[in-house]
Amino acid sequence: MGKLDGRVVLVTGGARGQGEQEARLFAAEGARVVVADVLDERGQALADEIGALYTHLDVREEDSWRHALDTAQQAYGRVDGLVNNAGILRFNSLTDTPLDEFMEVVRVNQVGCFLGVRTVAPAMADGGTIVNTASYTGLAGMAAVGAYAATKHAIVGLTRVAALELAPRGIRVNAMCPGAIDTPMSNPAALDPAADAEETAKALDGLYRKLVPLGRIGRPEEVARLALFLTSDDSSYITGQPFVIDGGWLAGVSIT
Repeated sequence: MGKLDGRVVLVTGGARGQGEQEARLFAAEGARVVVADVLDERGQALADEIGALYTHLDVREEDSWRHALDTAQQAYGRVDGLVNNAGILRFNSLTDTPLDEFMEVVRVNQVGCFLGVRTVAPAMADGGTIVNTASYTGLAGMAAVGAYAATKHAIVGLTRVAALELAPRGIRVNAMCPGAIDTPMSNPAALDPAADAEETAKALDGLYRKLVPLGRIGRPEEVARLALFLTSDDSSYITGQPFVIDGGWLAGVSIT
């Protein structure tokens, strides 16, 4: 018996990174997974591999959300869970951040999460679950990621409000707050054919060895297991909470 047997779960940004690992794990645990992304070729290939359904979803657009929900309902009759995973990261000091760049991050991370909750929750079965992907930076500051941190703080607040409003229907809403995770978001060189992604990864690993008490960058599979916990009955009495998964980063700085 899988922990998600019989459940229908939509995962945004599901074509790669954390979303891909969430989709893989959820399918292995018995869920009927809807992989949603703008990376159509990669997302379809993943869906074919794990026996899931793929749908194109631009999380910034209301019509795209309605289409994704309709696709899921037509295929499976309902939706029981949503993982708002899609997100982008831009590095810039606040005073050097163009408004267009700031709003780009807001539209994907913050508006995308809001539209997901607003679109899917009314159609969700009572007793469903929503997992919003926030960040370590949604609970603490970090230089050079002001737009990203602002949206992730907003997601934590949105999660708490949604949890209160949806509790009468038994729908639980929680947030994950990952620290540094080994995905293309944390190592953009992995997506650049001209870059040495391996060398960049080594440099980042050295950095995280100093910053993270556990001495390493996190793995997307580890975040997926937290998403599974928050989507399954293992967390049946938990709602409205941010869950930090950061190797101890938020706990403080080690002097050794």
